[in-house]
Amino acid sequence: MAARPSDPTRLARAAIVGPPFAWLLLFFLAPFAIVAAISFGQNAPDAAPPVAMTGTARNYAFLLSDALYVDAYLSSLRIAAIATVLTLLIGYPMAYAIAMAAPSRRPILLMLVILPFWTSFLIRIYAWRGLLSEHGLINALLRAMDISGDPGTILGSEWAIYLGIVYAYLPFMVLPLYAALEKLDRSLLEAAADLGARPWRAFLSITLPLSLPGVIAGCLLVFIPAVGEFVIPDLLGGTETLMIGKVLWDEFFTNSDWPLASAVAVLMLLALLAPIALYQRLRAREFGGS
Repeated sequence: MAARPSDPTRLARAAIVGPPFAWLLLFFLAPFAIVAAISFGQNAPDAAPPVAMTGTARNYAFLLSDALYVDAYLSSLRIAAIATVLTLLIGYPMAYAIAMAAPSRRPILLMLVILPFWTSFLIRIYAWRGLLSEHGLINALLRAMDISGDPGTILGSEWAIYLGIVYAYLPFMVLPLYAALEKLDRSLLEAAADLGARPWRAFLSITLPLSLPGVIAGCLLVFIPAVGEFVIPDLLGGTETLMIGKVLWDEFFTNSDWPLASAVAVLMLLALLAPIALYQRLRAREFGGS
């Protein structure tokens, strides 16, 4: 029986989809498999990397039984959740204002939202140290205006971490919200007004429900990276602030315990699988998937 010729459409689809999948396989799945394999090892400081494979789950059992690591995971989830809510409360009005602005002004407003990305992330976060320090610009303005003679500083506190996360990840909240609000059918709001609905009633009944996909997408885009954030808590937080990103750094580079650090990373990824899967499902539904 003669071989059936290949479908050109399938070949073209494979040619388009294949390179991204190969990229993920090479630069995500393969490194993750190596980290997962190391996590089942036992620390051997004289080895390179300092690990001897044993095939046991002792590192995971230790992480789940040690209060320090459990508190670090819970603290990271709590800080990321609070920062995500604050980012939503700030980002939604911004996205709404941009979506309701004149079409000629929207590109300029969107450019202002993404403008901070033109500067290094590390430099932007480090600049907040100068703003929030005891002798920084904010305190200098408070003293100059006689608002407070000794305002103190929030640098080194948990509030500084919230501020840093909100500042750094605000565009990730605004852009998906804008994409959802920009597609809103204005005639629905006009119909609600004709039926006697007040603006706040129309917002709660029409605008907010229709923008929920953007709300969920923005929250996930902020929450997922914020859980494992290292730079912001390291530069703006204090020694009492416990986040899993800092614990991961300490295990790798201070304690040189690669197996335990790898187990920390694997558990952190597993904890984020649920929101990642939810985000992928929302994206698939948005583009006509299941």
